[in-house]
Order: sequence, then structure tokens, then C-alpha cells
Amino acid sequence: MLKRHFSCLLVVSAVLLSAAVASADAIIADHTICGPFGSIPESVIDEIQAHYRIFYGHTSHGSQIVTGMSMLYDEDDLFAYNAGDTTIYLTEYGDDLGHNGDVSWVPITRARLDNPSYDLNTVMWSWCGGCSDNTEEGINIYLNAMSDLELDYPNVLFIYMTGHLDGTGPSGNLYARNNQIRAYCEANNKVLFDFADVESWDPDGNYYPDEHDYCAWCSDWCAEHYCPDCSSCAHSHCFNCYQKGKAFWWLMGAYLMGMSSDVQEGTVVPGALLEQNRPNPFNPVTAISFVLDGRSHVALDIYNMAGRHVRTLVDSDVSAGEQTIRWDGRDDDGCEMPSGCYFYSLATDDTVETRKMVLLR
Repeated sequence: MLKRHFSCLLVVSAVLLSAAVASADAIIADHTICGPFGSIPESVIDEIQAHYRIFYGHTSHGSQIVTGMSMLYDEDDLFAYNAGDTTIYLTEYGDDLGHNGDVSWVPITRARLDNPSYDLNTVMWSWCGGCSDNTEEGINIYLNAMSDLELDYPNVLFIYMTGHLDGTGPSGNLYARNNQIRAYCEANNKVLFDFADVESWDPDGNYYPDEHDYCAWCSDWCAEHYCPDCSSCAHSHCFNCYQKGKAFWWLMGAYLMGMSSDVQEGTVVPGALLEQNRPNPFNPVTAISFVLDGRSHVALDIYNMAGRHVRTLVDSDVSAGEQTIRWDGRDDDGCEMPSGCYFYSLATDDTVETRKMVLLR
């Protein structure tokens, strides 16, 4: 049974990972997970290393994820890959998802999965401009092809992806096509690497809807903050690659946590029902509801995007039934919190569930 009083590190990792897997939701790696990335426990990293054998088809833009992975590896051997049997196996293929209904990547994928020498369990393909000039029909062809592969290879994880930013903003075709992919993944509980979203937000929560993939805000950010360097980040700034490397590792951990059927120390599992806050986004008050099957000690806490504790709403024994708690957008000291994404985490005697909410002032 999951113990109520686990370490602060595991609490933050629960906030980080369970936001993606609560209530069998889609698992989406976007900008909101880059801040809490550093709180993933080493035990989870070890599980990621032991599990994944990945086939990744990409050209230059897609290489940004691999560059980010290499930057993390340079910082810490914990994030090694292709370094022996105890690390992630990543095989790359020099092609991408193409343009407007191109499915040439499908037989390539099947050939790799049908080859037992690779023993693959994860597939990911990236776009390289192919979203910008695509059509609704073309994106549907991509989505249907991915779905067909999932049916034919039920033991393989297929990671969907949005296209990189092109500077056309919310009124452009890319924005519509990326939203089409996002809506499909959310409605059908898919696993999505939101490539464009990672490029659209800086770590302070500032949004750049008209940004290009070269990431001008990255240069501004790194002029005032420490940013690791790299030899080259294709078409972009090294910090953009770095953020995508973190998002990738988080995604791998979130999927593993969602797969697990064992209830172990520090594992995030479904249990007590934690509902989506309403309204969301909100200003300045929102209601958070949850339902308990029986009496339990409950901790309901708010965390910011960096995984830092903001507010304790409940820390007491609570009777069975539905409960509703309101948050006024203030921290434990009564100070107003800034606009941005926050996590609210419910911990009971045997369950941890977490969801995301947005405060807009």
C-alpha cells in the first residue's frame, strides 16, 4: 500500500508524473513539465532505462529531441542512452512524416517492428515542415495511420507529435493542424509529444504564440539565466533542444507510471476520484472536488510549474463522499500567485492523483 508519509521528493515526482496519467487521460509532454523535470526520482529513471527500445524517424527538426537528450547525458550519466544494456536503446532513421497524406513512413515502421533483431517497443516520428502546409484531410491520414499501427502492434507505444513553430501564429494553418492533432490525442487518450508547445513558452510562463522554431525568446532567456550549451541545435537555440530533451524523459516516465498495475512505494495509481477544477482557467477563485470511497487522511496541495509547494488546502481526516474545496489563487502566506499553470495533488491513504489548472489574472 502506498504510504501517506513518503518523502518530499516522491511527492513532487507524483505531481510531475501523475498529472499525465490520472483518470486514464492522454499523456501529453508540453512546456508545463520542463520545470518539474529535475524532481523525477532516480528509481523512475532506472525504470525508464530498463524498459525502452525506441525507433525514432526524424530529419533535422526532429533531431532537436536527440540533441536535448545528449545535453542531459553530458550533464549526468543517469540520462545515458545507447550506452549498454542498462540504458535506453535508441535507433534513428533519416526520414520524417512528410507532407499532406504521405504515409511512406508506415511500411518503414512495420519493417522495423517485424524485425526481431531490433526488439522495439516504442515508435516516434517527427515533422519537418510537414504540418505547416498540411490539410485537415492530410492530418487525418496521419492520425488514422498511427491508429492502425497501434491496433496491429498492441504492445508497442506510438508517440504522436505536433509540428514545429513556423511564425504564422494563431491565425496560421500550422496552429489549426497542431490543434487538430492535440484534440485527437486528448479525445482518444493517446501519447503526445507537443513539440510546438515546448517552443511556445519560456520557463517564466510567458507565451509566444507568434514565435518561430528558432526560438528568439531562448536567447533573451539565456541572457539572464544559466543555460547549458551544445555544439548545435538544428534550426534553433540550444535551450530549445534542452527543453525538448527534458520533455522526452518526462514523457517516458509518465507512460511507465501509467502502465504500472502494481501499488508500490512512491507509485502513482488511480483511486479516489479527483475532478477537474471549475472554472478552468480561473480568476481568482476555483473549486476543486474529489470523492472518497471511505474515510481517509487527505492532503490536498497546490504546486507551481517548477514543482514548488504553493498552498496546502487540506491536511486532515476526511469522511467518505464528495468534497469541494476552493482555492483563491493565494499561497500559504496569503500572497497572490501570478498567472500560470499549477498542479493540484490529492494524496489519501493509498492514492495520489494530480491534475493541472490555469490561473489567469
